[in-house]
Amino acid sequence: MADTFDVIVLGSGPGGYVAAIRCAQLGLKVAIVERENLGGICLNWGCIPTKALLRSAEVFHQMQHAKAYGLAADNVRADLAAVVARSRGVAKQLNQGVTHLMKKNKVAVYMGTGVLKGPGKLEVTGDKGAQQLEAKHIIVATGARARDLPFAKADGKRIWTYRHAMTPNELPSKLLVIGSGAIGIEFASFYNDMGSQVTVVEMLDRVVPVEDADVSAFLEKALTKQGMTILTGAGVESLDVGANAVKARIKGNDGKVVEDSFSHVIVAVGIVANTENIGLETVGLATERGIIAIDGYGRTGAAGVWAIGDVTPGPWLAHKASHEGVIVAEAIAAELGNTDVHPHPMDRGNIPGCTYCHPQIASVGLTEAKAKEAGHTVRTGTFPFIGNGKAIALGEAEGFVQTVCDARTGELLGAHMIGAEVTELIQGYVVGKTLETTEAELMHTVFPHPTISETMHEAVLAAYGRAIHI
Repeated sequence: MADTFDVIVLGSGPGGYVAAIRCAQLGLKVAIVERENLGGICLNWGCIPTKALLRSAEVFHQMQHAKAYGLAADNVRADLAAVVARSRGVAKQLNQGVTHLMKKNKVAVYMGTGVLKGPGKLEVTGDKGAQQLEAKHIIVATGARARDLPFAKADGKRIWTYRHAMTPNELPSKLLVIGSGAIGIEFASFYNDMGSQVTVVEMLDRVVPVEDADVSAFLEKALTKQGMTILTGAGVESLDVGANAVKARIKGNDGKVVEDSFSHVIVAVGIVANTENIGLETVGLATERGIIAIDGYGRTGAAGVWAIGDVTPGPWLAHKASHEGVIVAEAIAAELGNTDVHPHPMDRGNIPGCTYCHPQIASVGLTEAKAKEAGHTVRTGTFPFIGNGKAIALGEAEGFVQTVCDARTGELLGAHMIGAEVTELIQGYVVGKTLETTEAELMHTVFPHPTISETMHEAVLAAYGRAIHI
Protein backbone atom coordinates (compact mmCIF):
# COMPACT_ATOMS: atom_id res chain seq x y z
CA MET A 1 0.00 0.00 0.00
CA ALA A 2 1.47 3.35 -1.07
CA ASP A 3 1.67 6.34 1.27
CA THR A 4 -0.57 9.03 -0.23
CA PHE A 5 -0.05 12.81 -0.22
CA ASP A 6 -1.27 15.94 -1.94
CA VAL A 7 2.31 16.88 -2.86
CA ILE A 8 5.65 15.06 -2.96
CA VAL A 9 8.82 17.15 -3.19
CA LEU A 10 11.84 15.34 -4.66
CA GLY A 11 14.89 17.09 -3.20
CA SER A 12 15.24 19.19 -0.03
CA GLY A 13 17.50 22.04 -1.12
CA PRO A 14 16.54 25.72 -0.78
CA GLY A 15 13.86 25.20 -3.41
CA GLY A 16 12.51 21.87 -2.19
CA TYR A 17 12.27 22.47 1.54
CA VAL A 18 10.75 25.93 1.03
CA ALA A 19 8.17 24.47 -1.36
CA ALA A 20 7.31 21.78 1.20
CA ILE A 21 6.85 24.32 4.00
CA ARG A 22 4.68 26.61 1.88
CA CYS A 23 2.54 23.66 0.77
CA ALA A 24 2.08 22.67 4.42
CA GLN A 25 1.17 26.24 5.37
CA LEU A 26 -1.57 26.08 2.75
CA GLY A 27 -3.06 22.99 4.36
CA LEU A 28 -1.69 20.37 1.98
CA LYS A 29 -0.40 16.95 3.02
CA VAL A 30 3.26 16.95 2.02
CA ALA A 31 6.19 14.53 1.77
CA ILE A 32 9.79 15.41 0.99
CA VAL A 33 12.38 12.97 -0.34
CA GLU A 34 16.12 13.50 0.20
CA ARG A 35 18.96 11.13 -0.64
CA GLU A 36 21.70 12.80 1.40
CA ASN A 37 21.23 15.82 3.73
CA LEU A 38 18.16 17.92 4.45
CA GLY A 39 18.88 21.39 3.15
CA GLY A 40 20.57 20.10 0.01
CA ILE A 41 23.87 21.28 -1.44
CA CYS A 42 23.38 24.98 -0.71
CA LEU A 43 22.97 24.61 3.02
CA ASN A 44 25.36 21.70 3.54
CA TRP A 45 28.02 22.12 0.86
CA GLY A 46 27.40 25.43 -0.92
CA CYS A 47 26.10 28.88 -0.12
CA ILE A 48 26.21 28.82 3.69
CA PRO A 49 29.42 26.93 4.57
CA THR A 50 31.36 28.84 1.91
CA LYS A 51 30.26 32.11 3.51
CA ALA A 52 31.54 30.80 6.84
CA LEU A 53 34.92 30.10 5.21
CA LEU A 54 34.97 33.52 3.57
CA ARG A 55 34.13 35.20 6.87
CA SER A 56 37.14 33.50 8.50
CA ALA A 57 39.34 34.66 5.62
CA GLU A 58 37.96 38.20 5.93
CA VAL A 59 38.73 38.34 9.66
CA PHE A 60 42.22 36.93 9.00
CA HIS A 61 42.79 39.56 6.32
CA GLN A 62 41.72 42.36 8.67
CA MET A 63 43.97 41.02 11.45
CA GLN A 64 46.91 41.07 9.08
CA HIS A 65 46.15 44.72 8.30
CA ALA A 66 45.43 45.78 11.87
CA LYS A 67 48.13 48.46 11.70
CA ALA A 68 46.01 50.40 9.20
CA TYR A 69 43.40 50.82 11.97
CA GLY A 70 45.86 51.84 14.67
CA LEU A 71 45.93 48.37 16.17
CA ALA A 72 48.61 45.75 16.78
CA ALA A 73 48.13 42.07 16.07
CA ASP A 74 51.41 40.17 16.09
CA ASN A 75 52.15 36.63 14.94
CA VAL A 76 48.74 36.22 13.34
CA ARG A 77 48.22 32.78 11.82
CA ALA A 78 45.40 30.72 10.39
CA ASP A 79 44.38 27.30 11.72
CA LEU A 80 42.94 25.70 8.59
CA ALA A 81 41.45 22.73 10.42
CA ALA A 82 39.65 25.05 12.84
CA VAL A 83 38.38 27.24 10.00
CA VAL A 84 36.95 24.19 8.24
CA ALA A 85 35.49 22.85 11.50
CA ARG A 86 33.68 26.14 12.09
CA SER A 87 32.25 26.03 8.58
CA ARG A 88 31.03 22.46 9.02
CA GLY A 89 29.51 23.40 12.38
CA VAL A 90 27.52 26.19 10.74
CA ALA A 91 26.24 23.74 8.10
CA LYS A 92 25.30 21.20 10.78
CA GLN A 93 23.37 23.80 12.76
CA LEU A 94 21.34 24.81 9.73
CA ASN A 95 20.75 21.19 8.71
CA GLN A 96 19.27 20.61 12.15
CA GLY A 97 17.19 23.75 11.65
CA VAL A 98 15.64 22.37 8.47
CA THR A 99 14.96 19.07 10.24
CA HIS A 100 13.10 21.04 12.92
CA LEU A 101 11.12 22.96 10.30
CA MET A 102 9.98 19.74 8.67
CA LYS A 103 8.67 18.47 12.01
CA LYS A 104 7.10 21.82 12.88
CA ASN A 105 5.20 21.90 9.59
CA LYS A 106 4.30 18.19 9.73
CA VAL A 107 6.12 17.40 6.48
CA ALA A 108 6.79 13.66 6.13
CA VAL A 109 10.50 13.08 5.45
CA TYR A 110 11.70 10.08 3.43
CA MET A 111 15.47 9.63 3.35
CA GLY A 112 16.57 7.76 0.25
CA THR A 113 16.82 7.95 -3.53
CA GLY A 114 13.56 8.92 -5.20
CA VAL A 115 12.56 7.83 -8.70
CA LEU A 116 9.37 8.66 -10.58
CA LYS A 117 7.44 5.54 -11.50
CA GLY A 118 4.71 7.11 -13.59
CA PRO A 119 2.10 9.87 -13.15
CA GLY A 120 1.62 10.55 -9.45
CA LYS A 121 3.92 7.72 -8.37
CA LEU A 122 7.35 7.83 -6.78
CA GLU A 123 9.54 5.12 -5.25
CA VAL A 124 12.03 5.84 -2.47
CA THR A 125 14.89 3.44 -1.85
CA GLY A 126 16.71 3.88 1.45
CA ASP A 127 17.50 2.16 4.72
CA LYS A 128 13.91 0.94 4.95
CA GLY A 129 14.07 -0.66 1.52
CA ALA A 130 11.74 0.44 -1.29
CA GLN A 131 8.76 2.58 -0.27
CA GLN A 132 5.94 3.56 -2.62
CA LEU A 133 4.53 7.08 -2.52
CA GLU A 134 1.63 8.61 -4.44
CA ALA A 135 0.54 12.22 -4.85
CA LYS A 136 -1.61 14.43 -7.04
CA HIS A 137 1.37 16.67 -7.63
CA ILE A 138 5.15 16.03 -7.64
CA ILE A 139 7.76 18.79 -7.50
CA VAL A 140 11.18 17.95 -8.96
CA ALA A 141 13.84 19.87 -7.01
CA THR A 142 16.89 17.63 -7.38
CA GLY A 143 19.42 20.43 -7.91
CA ALA A 144 22.77 20.16 -9.66
CA ARG A 145 26.37 19.04 -9.23
CA ALA A 146 29.74 20.37 -10.33
CA ARG A 147 30.75 19.83 -13.94
CA ASP A 148 33.95 17.82 -14.45
CA LEU A 149 36.61 18.56 -17.01
CA PRO A 150 36.53 15.76 -19.59
CA PHE A 151 40.33 15.34 -19.50
CA ALA A 152 40.78 15.49 -15.72
CA LYS A 153 38.03 14.39 -13.37
CA ALA A 154 38.10 15.59 -9.78
CA ASP A 155 39.83 13.13 -7.44
CA GLY A 156 39.57 15.03 -4.15
CA LYS A 157 43.34 14.96 -3.74
CA ARG A 158 44.91 17.23 -6.33
CA ILE A 159 41.90 18.17 -8.45
CA TRP A 160 38.98 19.57 -6.49
CA THR A 161 35.38 20.59 -7.03
CA TYR A 162 33.79 23.12 -4.69
CA ARG A 163 32.93 20.28 -2.32
CA HIS A 164 36.54 19.19 -1.92
CA ALA A 165 37.65 22.82 -1.63
CA MET A 166 35.44 23.29 1.43
CA THR A 167 37.10 20.53 3.45
CA PRO A 168 40.80 20.66 2.53
CA ASN A 169 43.31 18.54 4.40
CA GLU A 170 46.02 21.05 3.62
CA LEU A 171 46.36 24.61 2.41
CA PRO A 172 47.36 24.72 -1.26
CA SER A 173 50.74 26.32 -1.71
CA LYS A 174 50.04 27.13 -5.35
CA LEU A 175 46.44 26.93 -6.53
CA LEU A 176 44.98 26.94 -10.03
CA VAL A 177 41.30 27.92 -10.28
CA ILE A 178 39.67 27.07 -13.60
CA GLY A 179 36.67 29.31 -14.16
CA SER A 180 35.91 32.79 -12.82
CA GLY A 181 32.20 32.58 -12.14
CA ALA A 182 30.91 33.12 -8.61
CA ILE A 183 32.14 29.76 -7.29
CA GLY A 184 35.61 30.02 -8.79
CA ILE A 185 36.18 33.62 -7.72
CA GLU A 186 34.91 33.02 -4.18
CA PHE A 187 37.33 30.14 -3.64
CA ALA A 188 40.14 32.09 -5.30
CA SER A 189 39.46 34.94 -2.88
CA PHE A 190 39.30 32.62 0.15
CA TYR A 191 42.53 30.78 -0.57
CA ASN A 192 44.36 33.95 -1.56
CA ASP A 193 43.44 35.55 1.78
CA MET A 194 44.51 32.36 3.56
CA GLY A 195 47.97 32.59 2.00
CA SER A 196 47.90 30.44 -1.15
CA GLN A 197 49.47 31.64 -4.37
CA VAL A 198 46.45 31.75 -6.70
CA THR A 199 46.10 31.75 -10.49
CA VAL A 200 42.67 32.10 -12.13
CA VAL A 201 42.10 30.99 -15.72
CA GLU A 202 38.99 32.23 -17.53
CA MET A 203 38.10 31.19 -21.09
CA LEU A 204 36.17 34.39 -21.82
CA ASP A 205 37.73 37.83 -22.15
CA ARG A 206 36.95 38.97 -18.60
CA VAL A 207 36.41 37.60 -15.10
CA VAL A 208 32.87 37.21 -13.71
CA PRO A 209 31.66 37.48 -17.32
CA VAL A 210 27.94 37.62 -16.44
CA GLU A 211 28.50 40.92 -14.63
CA ASP A 212 28.78 44.45 -16.02
CA ALA A 213 32.04 45.04 -17.90
CA ASP A 214 33.09 47.86 -15.56
CA VAL A 215 32.60 45.57 -12.56
CA SER A 216 34.70 42.86 -14.23
CA ALA A 217 37.51 45.31 -14.96
CA PHE A 218 37.47 46.70 -11.42
CA LEU A 219 37.52 43.22 -9.89
CA GLU A 220 40.44 42.07 -12.03
CA LYS A 221 42.50 45.08 -10.91
CA ALA A 222 41.56 44.46 -7.27
CA LEU A 223 42.44 40.76 -7.38
CA THR A 224 45.71 41.46 -9.17
CA LYS A 225 46.57 44.04 -6.51
CA GLN A 226 45.90 41.37 -3.88
CA GLY A 227 48.52 39.15 -5.51
CA MET A 228 46.50 36.86 -7.76
CA THR A 229 47.45 36.01 -11.33
CA ILE A 230 44.44 36.48 -13.63
CA LEU A 231 44.52 34.94 -17.11
CA THR A 232 41.52 35.85 -19.30
CA GLY A 233 40.88 34.64 -22.82
CA ALA A 234 42.86 31.58 -21.76
CA GLY A 235 42.19 27.87 -21.44
CA VAL A 236 43.63 24.83 -19.74
CA GLU A 237 44.54 22.31 -22.42
CA SER A 238 45.63 19.46 -20.15
CA LEU A 239 46.31 18.50 -16.55
CA ASP A 240 48.92 15.89 -15.63
CA VAL A 241 48.24 14.76 -12.08
CA GLY A 242 51.21 13.54 -10.04
CA ALA A 243 51.59 12.42 -6.45
CA ASN A 244 52.50 15.88 -5.17
CA ALA A 245 51.60 18.31 -7.95
CA VAL A 246 49.57 18.95 -11.08
CA LYS A 247 51.23 20.06 -14.31
CA ALA A 248 48.96 22.30 -16.35
CA ARG A 249 49.30 23.33 -19.98
CA ILE A 250 47.63 26.74 -20.33
CA LYS A 251 46.96 28.43 -23.65
CA GLY A 252 47.04 32.20 -23.24
CA ASN A 253 45.10 34.85 -25.14
CA ASP A 254 48.15 35.27 -27.36
CA GLY A 255 47.88 31.66 -28.52
CA LYS A 256 51.05 30.55 -26.74
CA VAL A 257 50.98 27.47 -24.52
CA VAL A 258 52.91 27.53 -21.26
CA GLU A 259 53.37 24.78 -18.71
CA ASP A 260 53.19 25.41 -14.99
CA SER A 261 52.97 23.29 -11.86
CA PHE A 262 50.39 23.66 -9.08
CA SER A 263 49.86 21.91 -5.77
CA HIS A 264 46.08 21.82 -6.31
CA VAL A 265 43.44 22.66 -8.92
CA ILE A 266 39.84 23.78 -8.36
CA VAL A 267 37.51 23.11 -11.29
CA ALA A 268 34.68 25.65 -11.38
CA VAL A 269 33.42 25.41 -14.95
CA GLY A 270 29.70 25.22 -14.26
CA ILE A 271 27.11 22.74 -13.07
CA VAL A 272 25.12 19.79 -14.39
CA ALA A 273 21.47 19.33 -13.45
CA ASN A 274 20.61 16.16 -11.52
CA THR A 275 17.92 14.99 -13.91
CA GLU A 276 19.33 11.61 -14.92
CA ASN A 277 17.95 8.41 -13.42
CA ILE A 278 14.99 10.02 -11.64
CA GLY A 279 12.35 8.55 -13.95
CA LEU A 280 11.41 11.62 -15.98
CA GLU A 281 10.76 9.35 -18.98
CA THR A 282 7.99 7.56 -17.04
CA VAL A 283 5.92 10.76 -17.10
CA GLY A 284 6.88 11.69 -20.66
CA LEU A 285 9.36 14.43 -19.82
CA ALA A 286 12.51 15.07 -21.82
CA THR A 287 15.30 17.51 -20.98
CA GLU A 288 17.51 19.78 -23.06
CA ARG A 289 21.10 19.58 -21.83
CA GLY A 290 19.67 18.22 -18.60
CA ILE A 291 17.31 21.17 -18.05
CA ILE A 292 13.53 20.77 -17.65
CA ALA A 293 11.40 23.33 -19.48
CA ILE A 294 8.80 25.09 -17.31
CA ASP A 295 6.32 27.95 -17.53
CA GLY A 296 6.41 30.95 -15.21
CA TYR A 297 4.70 28.95 -12.46
CA GLY A 298 6.97 25.89 -12.58
CA ARG A 299 4.66 23.65 -14.61
CA THR A 300 6.38 21.11 -16.82
CA GLY A 301 4.95 19.45 -19.92
CA ALA A 302 3.65 16.55 -17.81
CA ALA A 303 0.40 16.99 -15.90
CA GLY A 304 0.94 17.07 -12.14
CA VAL A 305 4.73 17.37 -12.42
CA TRP A 306 6.44 20.63 -11.48
CA ALA A 307 10.11 21.65 -11.41
CA ILE A 308 12.12 24.32 -9.58
CA GLY A 309 15.70 25.37 -8.96
CA ASP A 310 18.81 24.17 -10.74
CA VAL A 311 16.96 21.60 -12.89
CA THR A 312 15.17 24.51 -14.62
CA PRO A 313 16.52 27.41 -16.73
CA GLY A 314 18.84 29.80 -14.87
CA PRO A 315 19.98 31.79 -13.15
CA TRP A 316 21.02 28.89 -10.93
CA LEU A 317 20.80 30.59 -7.56
CA ALA A 318 19.43 29.45 -4.21
CA HIS A 319 17.12 32.43 -3.73
CA LYS A 320 15.65 31.91 -7.18
CA ALA A 321 14.93 28.29 -6.26
CA SER A 322 13.29 29.30 -2.98
CA HIS A 323 11.06 31.86 -4.69
CA GLU A 324 10.10 29.29 -7.30
CA GLY A 325 9.24 26.92 -4.45
CA VAL A 326 6.70 29.40 -3.08
CA ILE A 327 5.25 30.09 -6.53
CA VAL A 328 4.79 26.38 -7.28
CA ALA A 329 3.27 25.67 -3.86
CA GLU A 330 0.71 28.43 -4.33
CA ALA A 331 -0.03 27.38 -7.92
CA ILE A 332 -0.66 23.80 -6.76
CA ALA A 333 -2.89 25.01 -3.93
CA ALA A 334 -4.87 27.10 -6.40
CA GLU A 335 -5.32 24.07 -8.68
CA LEU A 336 -6.56 22.10 -5.68
CA GLY A 337 -9.25 24.68 -5.00
CA ASN A 338 -7.66 27.24 -2.67
CA THR A 339 -9.13 30.62 -3.66
CA ASP A 340 -7.11 32.63 -1.13
CA VAL A 341 -3.78 32.31 -2.93
CA HIS A 342 -2.85 34.31 -5.99
CA PRO A 343 0.40 32.95 -7.43
CA HIS A 344 2.50 35.18 -9.61
CA PRO A 345 4.90 34.11 -12.37
CA MET A 346 8.63 34.43 -11.79
CA ASP A 347 10.12 37.69 -13.09
CA ARG A 348 13.71 36.71 -13.88
CA GLY A 349 14.65 40.35 -14.42
CA ASN A 350 14.28 40.99 -10.71
CA ILE A 351 16.53 38.18 -9.46
CA PRO A 352 19.69 39.60 -7.84
CA GLY A 353 23.10 38.01 -8.15
CA CYS A 354 25.76 38.13 -5.42
CA THR A 355 29.41 37.07 -5.37
CA TYR A 356 31.15 37.03 -1.99
CA CYS A 357 34.74 37.60 -3.02
CA HIS A 358 36.81 40.52 -1.74
CA PRO A 359 35.58 43.03 -2.87
CA GLN A 360 31.98 41.78 -3.05
CA ILE A 361 29.86 41.99 -6.20
CA ALA A 362 26.08 42.39 -6.49
CA SER A 363 23.74 43.16 -9.36
CA VAL A 364 20.16 43.08 -10.56
CA GLY A 365 18.56 43.71 -13.93
CA LEU A 366 20.15 44.91 -17.15
CA THR A 367 23.67 46.17 -17.70
CA GLU A 368 24.06 49.34 -19.73
CA ALA A 369 25.08 47.26 -22.76
CA LYS A 370 22.12 44.88 -22.43
CA ALA A 371 19.71 47.77 -21.93
CA LYS A 372 20.89 49.41 -25.15
CA GLU A 373 20.63 46.08 -26.97
CA ALA A 374 17.03 45.86 -25.77
CA GLY A 375 16.28 49.23 -27.38
CA HIS A 376 16.38 51.51 -24.35
CA THR A 377 17.87 54.98 -24.37
CA VAL A 378 19.61 54.98 -21.02
CA ARG A 379 20.89 57.25 -18.30
CA THR A 380 23.75 55.65 -16.40
CA GLY A 381 25.11 56.96 -13.13
CA THR A 382 28.20 55.80 -11.24
CA PHE A 383 29.30 56.78 -7.76
CA PRO A 384 32.64 55.68 -6.24
CA PHE A 385 33.03 54.49 -2.66
CA ILE A 386 35.85 57.00 -2.22
CA GLY A 387 33.15 59.70 -2.07
CA ASN A 388 31.34 57.98 0.81
CA GLY A 389 32.23 58.87 4.40
CA LYS A 390 31.24 55.52 5.91
CA ALA A 391 33.31 53.56 3.38
CA ILE A 392 36.35 55.72 4.12
CA ALA A 393 35.85 55.30 7.89
CA LEU A 394 35.66 51.54 7.46
CA GLY A 395 38.85 51.51 5.43
CA GLU A 396 36.83 50.08 2.51
CA ALA A 397 36.94 52.92 0.02
CA GLU A 398 37.42 50.76 -3.08
CA GLY A 399 34.33 50.14 -5.17
CA PHE A 400 31.43 51.81 -6.91
CA VAL A 401 27.68 51.66 -7.53
CA GLN A 402 26.23 52.01 -11.01
CA THR A 403 22.57 52.47 -11.92
CA VAL A 404 20.95 52.16 -15.33
CA CYS A 405 17.67 53.99 -15.92
CA ASP A 406 15.44 54.41 -18.96
CA ALA A 407 15.99 57.98 -20.16
CA ARG A 408 12.38 58.38 -21.29
CA THR A 409 10.41 56.84 -18.41
CA GLY A 410 12.93 56.94 -15.56
CA GLU A 411 12.42 53.20 -14.94
CA LEU A 412 15.22 51.55 -12.99
CA LEU A 413 16.53 48.96 -15.46
CA GLY A 414 19.51 47.65 -13.54
CA ALA A 415 22.06 48.23 -10.80
CA HIS A 416 25.62 46.95 -10.48
CA MET A 417 27.90 47.20 -7.45
CA ILE A 418 31.35 46.22 -6.31
CA GLY A 419 32.72 46.92 -2.84
CA ALA A 420 32.18 46.32 0.85
CA GLU A 421 28.80 44.81 1.84
CA VAL A 422 27.19 45.35 -1.56
CA THR A 423 25.57 41.91 -1.26
CA GLU A 424 23.45 43.46 1.52
CA LEU A 425 22.86 46.76 -0.30
CA ILE A 426 21.54 45.27 -3.54
CA GLN A 427 18.19 44.35 -2.02
CA GLY A 428 17.24 48.04 -1.92
CA TYR A 429 17.36 48.16 -5.69
CA VAL A 430 15.61 44.78 -5.98
CA VAL A 431 12.70 46.11 -3.95
CA GLY A 432 12.72 49.24 -6.10
CA LYS A 433 12.58 47.23 -9.32
CA THR A 434 9.84 44.97 -7.97
CA LEU A 435 7.78 48.07 -7.10
CA GLU A 436 8.52 49.43 -10.60
CA THR A 437 10.14 52.53 -9.17
CA THR A 438 11.58 55.37 -11.24
CA GLU A 439 14.52 57.65 -10.66
CA ALA A 440 12.18 60.21 -9.09
CA GLU A 441 11.24 57.98 -6.15
CA LEU A 442 14.87 56.96 -5.61
CA MET A 443 16.07 60.57 -5.67
CA HIS A 444 13.34 61.59 -3.21
CA THR A 445 14.19 58.74 -0.81
CA VAL A 446 16.02 59.71 2.40
CA PHE A 447 19.08 57.51 2.94
CA PRO A 448 20.56 57.33 6.46
CA HIS A 449 23.93 58.94 7.16
CA PRO A 450 26.60 57.77 7.55
CA THR A 451 25.99 54.53 5.63
CA ILE A 452 27.42 52.92 2.53
CA SER A 453 23.83 52.86 1.23
CA GLU A 454 24.22 56.56 0.45
CA THR A 455 26.25 55.49 -2.59
CA MET A 456 23.00 54.01 -3.96
CA HIS A 457 21.34 57.42 -3.75
CA GLU A 458 24.31 59.23 -5.26
CA ALA A 459 24.52 56.80 -8.19
CA VAL A 460 20.95 57.63 -9.20
CA LEU A 461 21.64 61.34 -8.75
CA ALA A 462 24.77 60.95 -10.89
CA ALA A 463 22.69 59.55 -13.76
CA TYR A 464 20.95 62.92 -13.88
CA GLY A 465 23.96 65.14 -13.22
CA ARG A 466 22.95 65.79 -9.62
CA ALA A 467 25.52 63.83 -7.56
CA ILE A 468 26.55 65.82 -4.49
CA HIS A 469 29.81 64.26 -3.31
CA ILE A 470 31.75 63.91 -6.57
